[in-house]
Formats: sequence, C-alpha cells, structure tokens
Amino acid sequence: MQRISFFIPAYNCAVTIAESVDSIIETNFADGDELIIVNDFSTDNTAEVLQALKKKYPQINIVTHLRNKGGAAARNTAVENAVNPFLFCLDSDNVLERASIRPLLNYMLQQNAEIACFHQLKYFAETTAEINETWFFEPFVFTIEDLLSGKLSPGASGNYLFTKNSWQKAKGYAEDLGALDTWAFGFKQLIENCKMVIMPQSYYFHRRGHQSYYLRDAWNKRRSVSYRLIKLVIDYTDLLHPEDVNYIFSKKGRYSWYDNLSKRPIRLIGNIKHEAIWNEHELRMPFFRRLRFKAGYYKSRLFKLFK
Repeated sequence: MQRISFFIPAYNCAVTIAESVDSIIETNFADGDELIIVNDFSTDNTAEVLQALKKKYPQINIVTHLRNKGGAAARNTAVENAVNPFLFCLDSDNVLERASIRPLLNYMLQQNAEIACFHQLKYFAETTAEINETWFFEPFVFTIEDLLSGKLSPGASGNYLFTKNSWQKAKGYAEDLGALDTWAFGFKQLIENCKMVIMPQSYYFHRRGHQSYYLRDAWNKRRSVSYRLIKLVIDYTDLLHPEDVNYIFSKKGRYSWYDNLSKRPIRLIGNIKHEAIWNEHELRMPFFRRLRFKAGYYKSRLFKLFK
C-alpha cells in the first residue's frame, strides 16, 4: 500500500510544466501511483500542453477549475481527488531528482513520521545542470518550536511528501492566505503534532528567475505578511504564550512578528496544564529586561497558586 498520489497545481505554466511532469513519471512513478494536475483556470496555453502530456502519459488525471481559485484551492482539489494514502506536491516549475521519492517515502516510514522533506533545495534558472544556489535545512526532525523560532522551514516550499491523514488534521491548505498557503499548511501540520522529518543528503530542484506565485503575492507585499498570517494563528492562540499573543496582536508586532521570529520567537503553552514552556531559545533581549520579564511571569504563577 505504499502508493503515492503526486499532484501539481497548474496556473499559466505552459513553458515549465512538461519538465516537472517528466521528472515525476520517468523515474519516480511506480505501479499504483497517480498524478493529478489541477488547471486553475489558466489564461495561457497550459490546457493544450496538459492535453499533450495526457496523450504521452495516460495515467495523468487532469482536473480543471472553472474559475481561478488560487494555489491553495488547487492543492486542496488535488488532495480531495487523490486515492492514495501518501501525497507529494510538486510545483509546476520545479523538478525532482531522478529516483528520489521512494527513498524519501522509506525514510518517512522508518522514522514513523507523517511528513518527509528533502534536505537541500537546489536553485536553478534554465537547467538543473547549472545550480545557482543551494539552501540547506537542518536534517532529522523539524518541530513547531523550530518553525516559531525562525528556522528555515522545509515545509514553506510546499514541495514535500506527507500523508493524507496529516492533511485532514491540518484541515487542508488555507485558501485565504494567497502564496502563504504552504508555510501555513506546514504550521498547521506541526501544531497538530504531525511529525516532520528531513532526510539527509536528499534534494530537489527549485526554479527561480521568473515571476512565481510566491514572488507576486508574498515577497512583493512583504509588509503585509505578518498581518495576513494573524488569520492563521488566531485559531491557535490558546496554545501560544499569552505574552506572545499580546505581542502578535499589538500595534508593534502585527506587521513584523513573522519577519522577527529569529529575534523574537513565539512560545508554546503546555497542552495539559497550560504552563509556559520556556524554549531552549530564550527571547533575545537585554539581560535585565529578560529578568524582569521572567520575574513578572513567575510572580503571576505564584499569585495563582496561593489565591
């Protein structure tokens, strides 16, 4: 039953999607796998390219939106149509390394995880033979504490392997956050206690050099990112430290908390007694301010104990 449903959200990607599809089917596709491509009402000749790919690879399942709904909705449509328990999302301009998916699936199963990500993200512009830059994620287990302390998240790229069960726990991709949907999806998976692992010495190819969905919607609207993500965290405020909730919603924090995670991490509350968890990465603030901060917290705890 180790079958995978690959899926690609497709919007105006006529120039790049054939290479993405080839990288899946040529060496990463096995008996019982499927490839679902959701055409999100493209306005170029993506539909014609997809029909040509369908003739080449009859195992492709094409689903078409009758209006443009965005990347998150396209991903959710794909998962809703998927029949296999394991899912891999590949963006329509990215490329898989040859024979890289089965080792990733085996690693996820060995680690008893629900999410498995590649260790390296290799950037290319024209050809995968010419790598411009490589991003490295810290291997092994990636946690919600890592994410909320500003560590580079492998889930943010959106190109990784996960179980349908983890998608259900996360209630799917958030369809109201634009290109922030993949970071938000990884956040929801992790905060719902889905185990995410990073396989050492593994990689895929990530295209750069054109106006991607993320560049258009997130990077070019950088000041709005923290503010928009408040819609995500508002459902989980009971799991976050009260001081950090106040900070996120404050006039100072609402436009910057996401960008400042490495300097000002967001902390969790224990799920049983809701006591604060002081993470290994203490807030990066002057010593006396940190001392006053902790003193105030423990004073409030003592007050509650003796009340």
